[in-house]
Amino acid sequence: MKKTFIILVVSLFFVSCKQEIKPADIAKLNGYWEIEKVVFDKGEEKDYKMNESFDYFDIKNNKGIRKKVMPQFDGTFLTSDSFENVSVRFKGEQVFLDYKTDYAKWSEELISISDEKLVVKNQQKKEYHYKKAAAINLLGDGKKTK
Repeated sequence: MKKTFIILVVSLFFVSCKQEIKPADIAKLNGYWEIEKVVFDKGEEKDYKMNESFDYFDIKNNKGIRKKVMPQFDGTFLTSDSFENVSVRFKGEQVFLDYKTDYAKWSEELISISDEKLVVKNQQKKEYHYKKAAAINLLGDGKKTK
């Protein structure tokens, strides 16, 4: 009986630790995100030490875009014309990012979002952990980066 009680308390602790994402939190998605690691469904992790591209989100009123951008040494980003349409969907306690291109549709669950961290889970149960990215200026020319 004592073990059952302990398991119940621990389970409730983990369930209560999940972040409740509110509509106001969606604005935190806007900006540049750099992937830190991927956690696979069986717990293995793949760390990313350096990234050639970042994800850029621009979302207003639960609709917007995500596109890949490449940071440059002068603090700017190279972009292409390709992007994915994104819509935010609230379903009970869960929040989903629904993506659509001319070629495909897919969804990711928004697990947590803060000013500095982002975690999403795809349909294959892979968790993608991101950190907020800032422009990099390695030229030392004293110019401010955007």
